[in-house]
Amino acid sequence: MRIAWLGKKSPFCGNVTYSREITNALRDRGHDVSFFHFAQSEAEANGEMGEGLEVSLPCLYKSQIYTIPSFRSSKVLKSSLEDIRPDLVHASLTLSPLDFLLPEICEELGLPLVATFHPAFDHKLRNISSGTQHLTYQLYAPCLARYDRTIVFSYLQRDLLIRLGVPSDRIAVIPNGVDIDRYSPGPSDFKQELGVDRLFVYMGRIAAEKNVEALLRGWKLANLGPENRLLIVGDGTLRSLLEVSYGPEQGVQWWGFEPSEQRRIEMLRAADAFILPSFVEGLSLSLLEAMACGAACLATDAGADGEVLEGGAGIVLNPQRTSAQLQTLLPVLRDQPELTAILGCKARQRVLDRYTLEGNLDRLEQLYQDLLPTPTLSAGVTP
Repeated sequence: MRIAWLGKKSPFCGNVTYSREITNALRDRGHDVSFFHFAQSEAEANGEMGEGLEVSLPCLYKSQIYTIPSFRSSKVLKSSLEDIRPDLVHASLTLSPLDFLLPEICEELGLPLVATFHPAFDHKLRNISSGTQHLTYQLYAPCLARYDRTIVFSYLQRDLLIRLGVPSDRIAVIPNGVDIDRYSPGPSDFKQELGVDRLFVYMGRIAAEKNVEALLRGWKLANLGPENRLLIVGDGTLRSLLEVSYGPEQGVQWWGFEPSEQRRIEMLRAADAFILPSFVEGLSLSLLEAMACGAACLATDAGADGEVLEGGAGIVLNPQRTSAQLQTLLPVLRDQPELTAILGCKARQRVLDRYTLEGNLDRLEQLYQDLLPTPTLSAGVTP
């Protein structure tokens, strides 16, 4: 199958990881994948994403949240699709104006169009962040109704889009998947490198919607002692502000963005617990990766993350009471290594049961097949 994939290469975010993992896996299964991405410079346009054809689309600005394409981008996209002649187009939506033009472009070219819709959400609309994300769903719903299929990660997202007018038969629920061979329990010397007995990890952007300050307040209130460390892996707009108040004297270590996947795996394997305190989420790949590595996981009931941990696979937090709940829970997790080990085993099993990359790919290939025209038999040929 020949697939034109529109996604992100940078800056690093869940969409980048999703595009890289899925396109590489599709190629491993023998599909011909052309990767379309936004680039602001020639050096960026020529960067490596993997095997296969790459097409850079000009843009004026891009961030982890949204992209502003140049006026030429739609022409470049359409011309390239005419040259490549793929069987279908799959857009891992980058929240850009081009998303709204894709249905018209693909309809004109006679190409089936699939979207993966990533925006985080909180189905209970408990705060400003979740209200803002809900507006994003409202804005996109009329456009998504014109896509042949829209992939979301949970039934909560599906139900929300249906309420906003997207036909149910155009929505497919295919959760994120993890490579369970790469992300797996295993030896790690990372805690020895840090010189600590117990390691707690947050991995993600340092932004308001991630609610990292609540995690830091809860950590400070718990006062776990010098042999325990909270490792903050990631970067973002709030880091400099928070780092002033929460540092080594509170047992907090600011690692910054870690580009090495293997190094991130070492951190997750060493983690006694992984904590995700977000106000809004989609389905966090970092959470699934931590679960696959056997870390005990705590996450707020935001997006699909609470759904992932329900039934004993982890501890579900209330995003409005995260600090108070962590103040109580962190000392228990520090003092009960048997508990964290049991939670880690349950987390790993949940990923094996529901969130493997192989399972994701099987369902995605079936979706593609359902959208392609049924081959017609030549005259005189019997099936």
